[in-house]
Parts: sequence; C-alpha cells; structure tokens
Amino acid sequence: MKITVIIGSPKIKESNSEIIVNTLIPLIADNDVEIINIKRNSLLKEHLCRIESSDTLIFAFPLYVDGIPSHLLRVLAAIENRGFSSKDIMVYSIVNNGFFEGIQNNIAITQMKNWCTAVNLNWGQGVGIGAGEMQPSIKNVPLGHGPNKSIGNALQCLADNINNRKSGDDILVSPDFPRFLWKKFADIFWHKQAKENHLKRKDLYKKL
Repeated sequence: MKITVIIGSPKIKESNSEIIVNTLIPLIADNDVEIINIKRNSLLKEHLCRIESSDTLIFAFPLYVDGIPSHLLRVLAAIENRGFSSKDIMVYSIVNNGFFEGIQNNIAITQMKNWCTAVNLNWGQGVGIGAGEMQPSIKNVPLGHGPNKSIGNALQCLADNINNRKSGDDILVSPDFPRFLWKKFADIFWHKQAKENHLKRKDLYKKL
C-alpha cells in the first residue's frame, strides 16, 4: 500500500508533529511510506504526483487558533486543485495542541473531514492529542506505558485501521499525567521562553 504522510508544522526544527509521526511509522512500516514535511513551503510537483497516486494520506499538524494552520490550508487547496486520478483514497489525521485536553483538536479534525467531503475522498479516522509540547519529554517512553499509555493505544488503533484501510471513530486523548503538574511545568516553560526573548514574567499577562 502506498502511504504518504504530510507533516504540516511550520517549525523549522523538529516539531511535535514529527515526533508523533516518527512514533507511528514503525507501526505501518510494512507499506510503501513516504514523508513530506512542508514546514512553511509549498508542495513540489513531485510531491503532488506522489499524493495523487497514493492509496492513503496521513496529515499530521499542530492546532492553530482551534483550526488548521494557514500554510497547510494553502497546501490542501493546491491538492484539491490538482485533483485525483482515483477517489478511493483513505485520509487520516493526527492533530496535536498545546492545551492539556485532546478534545481541543475536535474542530480541526472536523475541518479535515469537511475537506475530504469536498474532494470526494474517504475519511478514515482522526486522532487528537493534547499537551503536544510534552512530546519531546516522553518520546523515548514506550507506547502504551506511563504517560504514553493512552497516546500509544490511540496510535496503535490508528495504525491498525491504516494497515487495513478501515475507518474508525475519532480518538481524543491526553497524556497519562496529572493536569496540575502539566500546568506547573507549562508555567516554567513559558517563563523560560519569556526570559530568552528578553521579556519579564509580568509581560506574559499583559492584555492587548
């Protein structure tokens, strides 16, 4: 099966979406898998050819203002304008966000479903992962264990459906980690980021 993974994070360095995709890849490795990392770039002609001729498309991206990042929207429009020689293509999506709750990704997953309807492709499944910024800290934790238990189970379910070209219910999960501790560590992270950008702690709470 020909699978194309489109990573839609604008980050130049390794993104949380990349970390999640790298976790998923071993679970679907028996297929012809190619990763296209668009970052802030447009799709090349060879990328569009690959996407058009794929059996399965997997979109992995971060949540931006409760929706799809604008540069990924441009890519989706380019794919739609290109068209498809086959309509029997399955589409899956993995969305991560900086909030703790995975349910926050629900709107973006619905937007991807609507895109599938617009281009007459088959919707497979969406996985929404909360606390995306935690991914670098837990990427070496085995799937299905510790804080990766629920996320691992969700990705395994997704992989099973991808391998069998099946549809499944959308899954919205958060790490198996106390929310109050996540909030505490998030405060430390943002205060550190503020200092690195020559801001004071009080600047984070200014209203525009």
